[in-house]
Amino acid sequence: MDQLEQLKSKYASVIDTAKQHGVVLSHVNMQDNKLLIQGAAPNEASKNAVWNQVKAIDPGFADLTCDLSIDSSLPQPAAAAAAAPSGGGQKYTVKAGDTLGKISQQFYGSANHYMKIAEANGIDNPNLIQAGQELEIPAA
Repeated sequence: MDQLEQLKSKYASVIDTAKQHGVVLSHVNMQDNKLLIQGAAPNEASKNAVWNQVKAIDPGFADLTCDLSIDSSLPQPAAAAAAAPSGGGQKYTVKAGDTLGKISQQFYGSANHYMKIAEANGIDNPNLIQAGQELEIPAA
């Protein structure tokens, strides 16, 4: 198996996550002995979802160049629409030491749904929440 195929296999879930979040990939090829994934995301939340998947596979991503821009003219993914507050959720006030992952674990039984909370509250960077901030927790 050549290096391109090995890296595409390693980062296959990143490519799948990109597609699920409406990211349009323009390049998936080798550049400077690294896998280059280049494209445009419809919003910051979609871009963050891809980056979170990259970091879950290899936090150093020494063998990957991921270049994603935001193009708000792209269609919004269904996941973002489904995460929009519908009045069926509840409010939560962030406490010191909270992360969206911890809050997701508390409400959904899994830390993996933190982006649902981020998208419902228009949070571009899920790592930047503050104690006292009030969040809408969408219904499961």
